Amino acid sequence: MRIAVDAMGGDNAPAAVVEGCVEAVKELDVHITLTGPKEIIEKELQKYQFDSNKIAVLDAPEVISPNEHPVMAIRKKKNSSICTALNLVKNKECHAVISAGSTGAFLAGSLFIVGRIKGVDRPGLAPIMPGKNGSFMVMDAGANAECKPVNLVQFGIMGQIYMKDIIGIEKPSVGLVNIGAEEEKGNELTKAAYKLLKESNLNFIGNVEPRDIPAGDVQVLVCDGFVGNTVLKMYEGVASTIFDILKTEMMSSLRSKIGALILKPVFKSFKKKFDYKEVGGAPFLGVDGICIKAHGSSDARAVKNAIKQAYTLYEKNVIEKIRESITNSLTE
Repeated sequence: MRIAVDAMGGDNAPAAVVEGCVEAVKELDVHITLTGPKEIIEKELQKYQFDSNKIAVLDAPEVISPNEHPVMAIRKKKNSSICTALNLVKNKECHAVISAGSTGAFLAGSLFIVGRIKGVDRPGLAPIMPGKNGSFMVMDAGANAECKPVNLVQFGIMGQIYMKDIIGIEKPSVGLVNIGAEEEKGNELTKAAYKLLKESNLNFIGNVEPRDIPAGDVQVLVCDGFVGNTVLKMYEGVASTIFDILKTEMMSSLRSKIGALILKPVFKSFKKKFDYKEVGGAPFLGVDGICIKAHGSSDARAVKNAIKQAYTLYEKNVIEKIRESITNSLTE
């Protein structure tokens, strides 16, 4: 498998990206092309020992920063590390692309350069999140602030395929994020989407209120990108706050410190469940290639796991399965 990696994307680039790629080629049967300023990347590569046949460098002198307008940056900086990596997928020279850089630029570039799967109206960003009873997906988590009812149905189709083939859930349930559990709740979008989801072949279980999301009982949660991004960031913020409060309380007295020491393995396991580095990244489902957006603060482990994620998507032939399911849904 051939993977393009934006070497200049993320807070810790290029060092963490290069290290993650080196670790990945040692574990997986992949060939990686790193895109970015050639001299800078090659200098980083010199720090490691690896099979030189498994990592190549493609010079891309320009870099898109997070504070640039995404669409304008993609149009103006065609020789950027992100655009160069995306073009490798467009031209079928690579099977997947990974970037921890500007989310807006990556999503815009995925749409304009790689393109959509035929029949997909709006691709969606689909992060996997930890729940009490299992992992779940939120789709869309920020690519489309406004959606049509049919978009949410397609999110459900794509999310169900991912959760079945990648996470291993035989019959993933699909729920609609809403302000109430009753069918008549919500705005025009959710009411119309509920009707379409109910009539679809999806394992649709109805509306899911935000307070029930963390349980993880529903594996695919569909919503527009505005709602999804709010859910994602609120979830991350609450998790971070809980860890900070626990740390403060555990250090508040000798008694609590002793208790914390005894419970250290429990806290370590708990923290690992909420660690984005374990997942790797969020797939951008609906585009005509494997496009994975890694977290902006990804370290080497997160980059390596994003590469593993891309490898599994390729091995499970997820893109073709999405293409087939979308085509079937349009002919029903």
